[in-house]
Amino acid sequence: MALIGTELKYSPSFQKNEENFKSLLKRVREREEKVRLGGGKAAIEKLHQKGKLSARERIEKLVDPGSYFLEVGLFAAYEMYEEYGGAPSSGTVFGIGKIHGRDVVIVANDATVKAGAWFPITAKKNLRAQEISIENRLPIVYLVDSAGVFLPLQSEIFPDKEHFGRIFRNNAVMSSLGITQIAAIMGPCVAGGAYLPIMSDEALIVDKTGSVFLAGAHLVKAAIGEEIENELLGGATVHCEISGVTDHKMANDDEAIQKIRSIISKLGHKPTAGFDRSESVLPTYPVEDIYGLFPADRTKPYDTYEILARILDGSELDEYKAGYGKTIITGYARIDGWAVGIVANQRSVVKTAKGEMQVGGVIYSDSADKATRFILNCNQKRIPLVFFQDVTGFMVGSRAEHGGIIKDGAKLVNAVANSIVPKFTFMVGNSYGAGNYAMCGKAYDPRLIYAWPTAQIAVMGGKQASETLLGIRIQQMEKGGKHISKEEQQQLLAEIRQRYEKETDPYFAAARLWVDGIVDPAETRNIVSRGIEMAMHNPDFPQFNPGVIQT
Repeated sequence: MALIGTELKYSPSFQKNEENFKSLLKRVREREEKVRLGGGKAAIEKLHQKGKLSARERIEKLVDPGSYFLEVGLFAAYEMYEEYGGAPSSGTVFGIGKIHGRDVVIVANDATVKAGAWFPITAKKNLRAQEISIENRLPIVYLVDSAGVFLPLQSEIFPDKEHFGRIFRNNAVMSSLGITQIAAIMGPCVAGGAYLPIMSDEALIVDKTGSVFLAGAHLVKAAIGEEIENELLGGATVHCEISGVTDHKMANDDEAIQKIRSIISKLGHKPTAGFDRSESVLPTYPVEDIYGLFPADRTKPYDTYEILARILDGSELDEYKAGYGKTIITGYARIDGWAVGIVANQRSVVKTAKGEMQVGGVIYSDSADKATRFILNCNQKRIPLVFFQDVTGFMVGSRAEHGGIIKDGAKLVNAVANSIVPKFTFMVGNSYGAGNYAMCGKAYDPRLIYAWPTAQIAVMGGKQASETLLGIRIQQMEKGGKHISKEEQQQLLAEIRQRYEKETDPYFAAARLWVDGIVDPAETRNIVSRGIEMAMHNPDFPQFNPGVIQT
């Protein structure tokens, strides 16, 4: 293993970069704090008056004291559904927590947000929770407190393959896979949503506050003329003593939480995946240096080796093909003791062995070939992969095309798609076009995918995209007989660029769950470590078959 990185001289440019990065982090923390309040302090107080805990309070009591809860999808629905008053964190809190030392996926409806109603992105977030549970064979706990589907948007959540019904389908599949599912009904649970807790392996219900039925009292009266109160229709006593629908009647939220912890503590142990881990070693250089290393001007180059030196154990990298394909760095390393394979874009302008200059952030044929071979090696060796994306795409032009860039790019995408070891992706800068795919974007099944505040995700860079869109718009307007002056063109360009830049923002991506969250680089080691620890619970690897990779 070779030491990478150097001691830094804190120059004026470093200080400028650091100020910019810390400003971005400050914005992240301010927005996180606001989102975590859900429907607000007054709504939380109303829950307390009913003898109920908020979603986050329930989770805090459920997980082991002082343990690390890895939240996923905090910014889901951020600045979406504004016409309906918004839906902070999509009205659902979910992540991976420790219960008696075991990793457990936890999903909690936030009743302070539209009474826990399901928006379209809420369904997507719940499917993501089930996906993580299935991939890693982790038990899952549902803390149910929901008014059901948000009716004004029912057409966007109800009938399609990846909509509401898929969650219940997954309940059935997960049960067949032996994945423990526990549901606690801590509030209303209505209509189709009633199937989620009852299709779980074990269901608890809280007396007086929990209820579950296919149709509430108002609908029952309208449908069949019967008059009955909700508690007598589907409360805890009914379902624990008459229907037998639920398994445990709990006096309050606290008792239900302790019951869940007790059930989880008795789960049997299964074989693990056997990924290699040694004693954790901190990087030689402080992670905070990353704030000054990452340029405030995203067009400026920087040295990815210096970034990696602040993340890898001992700042050591056993580099693979160090002198070849230099716009992608590949090598074996450790993060928090776990053996990992690193695949990272190099943003610096680099010189090849032939003396040629290559632009950083671009994938050339030799870089794609190197990364493909390295990914195949990691699969053979059962070493998890960690991708660091700062990529503008594949090289274009006649020389690249004649050299077979499409074929070499396809080989890399093939290797990433068919990889069987756990993959983890961090978008640290640009994530443009097919580079997003080749570097394990969301479509390529990373176990976890997070963005740094400096990330941008789009089909191409803002300047190129805006000018392309402007050209299309002008052509359309001129076809309609309208002449566009230079001043009008510049105004139109500014409007297009502003809209496009908003759509490349990491918050836009996090709102739609293209990434699992936006994190401080200092959290990167924790996320990788926790991700591999989760992945250890699934020892069932399919046979690795990369398919047809043309040479």
